Parts: sequence; C-alpha cells; structure tokens
Amino acid sequence: MKAAIVPIGNSKGIRLPKAVLMECGLTDQVELQVRDGQLVIRSLHHPRSGWEEAYAEMHKSGEDALLDADSHNASDWDRQAWRW
Repeated sequence: MKAAIVPIGNSKGIRLPKAVLMECGLTDQVELQVRDGQLVIRSLHHPRSGWEEAYAEMHKSGEDALLDADSHNASDWDRQAWRW
C-alpha cells in the first residue's frame, strides 16, 4: 500500500486509512521508532496491561483457584496407563 506525505503546517504527515488504523489498534497516540532507516508506528495500547496486578489481587482474595480442580485428579486409568 502506498501513502502520500502531505503538508500539515510546518510539518508533514501521512494519512492512514481507517481499516489500517482499526487493524493495528491505533487510536489518539502512537509510539514512533526509527529502526534501520524504517519508521515503525506502534499502538500505545497494550492489550494485557494491568493483568499482573489483577492476578495478584485475585490471589490475595483467593479467587485464583482452578474452576475444574476436580478434573485434575488422576483416575485409575491415568495411574495405570501413563508412565512418566
């Protein structure tokens, strides 16, 4: 895909199609990086940000127990058929 560099005041910019913005998750702000002569544009949104803190809270409140804990008990077949 090609894009034109257009004047924006004293600067220049690139118009990105809506489909590209949506697919890349680009919103109001982005992170720009120049790497080996290439411009890399990344979303500032990190889909899993905050998960570590949420899991720590779940652990503190005891909400991190396995929902299917009973299914992890080995059956007679498991004990006889599987050898580690």
